[in-house]
Amino acid sequence: MAVKALSEYNFPAADTQDKFHGNQLLYVGWDDHLMFCAPFAYCLPPSTPFSELVEKHLPHSFGPHPDWAKVDVARIVWLKSGKPFVPDFNKTLAEQGLRHKDVLRMQTPGLNGNGTCS
Repeated sequence: MAVKALSEYNFPAADTQDKFHGNQLLYVGWDDHLMFCAPFAYCLPPSTPFSELVEKHLPHSFGPHPDWAKVDVARIVWLKSGKPFVPDFNKTLAEQGLRHKDVLRMQTPGLNGNGTCS
């Protein structure tokens, strides 16, 4: 069913990057793993190395899932805003063009959610 707004929504966004004290939001989701109903939001400095995101932050968030222990980081297929993305683990988020409120999705070949996918 289509929805039509009855008025114009003209107001400044409340979550612009300048409100995050030098940090930016980065959303990361794991396809086929619906134990996590939505992507996690990370508030990180743009200078964060991609390796830190993967080695420190993702295990903290996704670690409770039984599949996480089986993830081969080298085999993760990454999507940035729905398009293929090949990260350089030695570069920062900013160096790779990851901006405020970008969305990354992980696909892990051979791991289908262990009964948590739809």
